[in-house]
Amino acid sequence: MRPVALVTGARRGIGRAACAALAAAGYDLLGCDLAEDGMAETAAAVQAAGGRFAHRLADLADLGAIEPLLDWAWQEGGGIEAVVNNAGIGALSRGDLLEMTPQSWDRCMDVNARAPFFVSQAAARRMLAEDAPRRGPRGIVIVSSANAAMASPERTEYSASKAAASMVARCLALRLADDGIPVFEIRPGVIRTDMTAPVAARYAQRIAEGLSPIRRWGEAEDVGRAVAALLTGAIPFSTGDAFHIDGGLHLHRL
Repeated sequence: MRPVALVTGARRGIGRAACAALAAAGYDLLGCDLAEDGMAETAAAVQAAGGRFAHRLADLADLGAIEPLLDWAWQEGGGIEAVVNNAGIGALSRGDLLEMTPQSWDRCMDVNARAPFFVSQAAARRMLAEDAPRRGPRGIVIVSSANAAMASPERTEYSASKAAASMVARCLALRLADDGIPVFEIRPGVIRTDMTAPVAARYAQRIAEGLSPIRRWGEAEDVGRAVAALLTGAIPFSTGDAFHIDGGLHLHRL
């Protein structure tokens, strides 16, 4: 039987690319997202790669939605071997941090940091049960951002939430290492998605000027391939590490 992966934020962008890459690597996929729009396209991508796809709508900012989501995933998949915490939200508006609202801060923290922790916690508890299936490698991925380390004052709440998600990944990695469940963080750079679409012209110019040493947009598929490589055990002597999928954006230059 094929192992099963749960991917949050699965209906488009990086989530869809991760689903397709994992399906091609031998997984069946379970997805969740806030809305139905785009889920049919994700299902088609998974099926084209040879996998099975089912989904459920959930707002992961609502803590009460997480246990029911994992109950559904466990039953639907006959267990799960992997979790990709990809669901994320940007700042409600970019601007002077002195004008940032508590609502924008809380929403970023709830979705980008709190949800990955509690989704992973709920999944890990089930994975550690004696009767949990082992149809393939087990693992957890948290998709953070280059902003986990690079400050953007015009979206402080987003940067802070991604830094928090990075620490969540490291703490989970330490707790689960003895249980054979590696935890990885992926830090995408400037990726062509709906989230970056409103500032695409600005980023296109900066990329051309050398924002990243590899002078092109990152694509969702670049991140999807990294997710699949990590969860299928391509880098077995590693846990808690942050993998930069950013064209070298994070490199300090003099």
